This record gives sequence, structure tokens and C-alpha cells, in this order.
Amino acid sequence: MTHLWVRAEQRPNEERVGLTPEGAKALIASGIRVTVEESHVRAIPIDGYKDAGCEIAAENSWPEAPADAIIFGLKELPEDGTPLPHRHIMFGHAYKGQHSGRALLERFKAGGGTLYDLEYLVEENGRRVAAFGYWAGYAGAAVTLKTWAAQQRGEECPPVGVYPGKDVLNAELLAELDATEQARPRAIVIGALGRVGTGAADLCEAMGVSVTKWDMAETASGGPFPEILEHDLFLNCIFARPGTPVFVPREALTAQRNLTAIGDVACDPDSDYNPVPVYDRATTWNHPAQRVATDPILDVTAIDNLPSMLPVESSEDYAAQLLPSLLTLTDLENGVWGRAAATYNTHIEGI
Repeated sequence: MTHLWVRAEQRPNEERVGLTPEGAKALIASGIRVTVEESHVRAIPIDGYKDAGCEIAAENSWPEAPADAIIFGLKELPEDGTPLPHRHIMFGHAYKGQHSGRALLERFKAGGGTLYDLEYLVEENGRRVAAFGYWAGYAGAAVTLKTWAAQQRGEECPPVGVYPGKDVLNAELLAELDATEQARPRAIVIGALGRVGTGAADLCEAMGVSVTKWDMAETASGGPFPEILEHDLFLNCIFARPGTPVFVPREALTAQRNLTAIGDVACDPDSDYNPVPVYDRATTWNHPAQRVATDPILDVTAIDNLPSMLPVESSEDYAAQLLPSLLTLTDLENGVWGRAAATYNTHIEGI
């Protein structure tokens, strides 16, 4: 029997989950065994999973799970170097030249496990079957606007946290913007036709911010893109890949510009293809913005688990998208799982 083991997330500020109780009930009804670990932070309470018929395991007990269990989580595992013998469904961040990714692949190779990277679960046409993109863009735009509002106060962006829903976030952000007594900033979103860009643009428009929406057609020239520097805010919603142009080069740090805040929602600072090479590390919930220039000021926000700011909405949305694929876990040789395994095998060669 196919056995899906939903692990607790161990990363700070991570309350999301990729399977709801309703989804778990559907999996069980289809003949899939479902174990869910207890979690002291998960946004969806464990009781719902119990009522759905799931088996319940101790928090972070997945290393002792049966060898045939498929371990399902979202964010990264503890970086303890231990071999990984299980099959894992997760965001590995290991295939795009990320320097930390090789260590993860080495652990899988050492243990004999397999990575089914959630970013590479795709249909035959290459489209991802599920993504947190909309809520990443929405929250990323909110943090970027918070950064801009803090600049107007002569401050750096204060810590951010979890919100029970987008209405609470919106109300707080609107009050911050109104308190500046400044005209709303102008924003440019690159990747505006995608899920991430749509979320970013929706948040901006909800706050009364004028948005210039660019996508592949507007960036096909490869740059340079002086129009970005003419806006107050730039939201990068395009994931780094070979051929991605540089949107904000290092020279922009000292150039004449209106740009004072960048929201790198894609957040690939350690990728070889980083399109925003003016910063070198992800930012955090406690320190959301990295100041990369002071004359004139330029702050970069690049939090890599942005949807966790709205964990209930983002979990429910993502889980609904992913469930049809989870229902096919009984056939790992074909479909989305077969393609994901092939991608893993390609990248493990030479490790």
C-alpha cells in the first residue's frame, strides 16, 4: 500500500502544510495510507487529520518512518548531513545552480533516496501542477511596501510575522501607508502574467499603488532596463533560470534613480542566474530588508517563505492544486512523479 507521511515543518516561521484534512480523507478513500506528524506550529490543527482517519505520529519522527513511506513536507530539512534513504516530496532548491543544493543531492545519493521536487512536478507541457506563487507575490509586495513606508519614517523595515488572513494584513499595511502622508509609490512588476506577479500586482492595487506590468515581451531585449530605476518599487516575480536577463545590475547602486525598494519575490540570491545581483543573501522575518546602498537608499527584501505570512490561505490554495497529483502516488513510474524522478536522476549524475 502506498504510504504518504506528512512531516512537521522544522524551519522557523513555517506554518504551512501541503495537505488539508479534506485532502487526506480523499487520499485514504483512494487506498493510500496517510500518516501526519503532530506539529506545534502547523496552521491547520491536528484534530482535523485525526477525524479524517489519518494515523498520527510524533513531531519530527520522519527519519524513523518505514522505509517504503514517502515523506512529504514543504521547506528544507535540517542541514545535518545525514544520508536520506526515503523518497521525499519537498522544495529542494537544488537544480538551478544553488550552492547549497549540491549538499542536499549528496545526502540523497548517500542514502539511496529520491527527491520529488515540488517545483518540478509538471504536466506534459511543462506547467507546474501546483504553486504557492500567488500568495508569495501578495506577501512579497506587502513586505516591499512596508519597507518603503519605513524609509519614509527614516527607518528600516521592522520584523514581519504571521497573519490570520489577508484582510488583517491589508488593514495594517493601509494604515502604515496612510501614516506616511506621502503619495503612493509607483511599482513595476516583472512576471506580471504569472501567479507570482498577479499576486504582487493585486496587493499593490489593493493599496492604491500604480503598477506597471511587464512580462516576457517587455524583457525580451535582454536589457538594460532603465525603466525599472524610474519606479519607486521593483518586484521581481520571475524565477532565475539560464537566459534570465539582469534586471538591476550592480551599477544601479550608485546610479541616479527613483528606485528605493526591491522585492525579490523569486529569491534566488545564490543562483548563478540571479537577475538582481545587488544583494547576496536571503532576508529574514526578523530583518526583512537588506540595505545595499545609502546614497541614494536602496533596500532589498528577499524572504524565501513568504506565503507563510498567510499560512491558512496559502495552504488551502496549494493543497487543492496538488491533491489531484497526490491521488496518483500509486503510480510513481509515470505522469508527474515519473517526470520528477527523471529530473532528479538527471541532476544526481556526477554527484
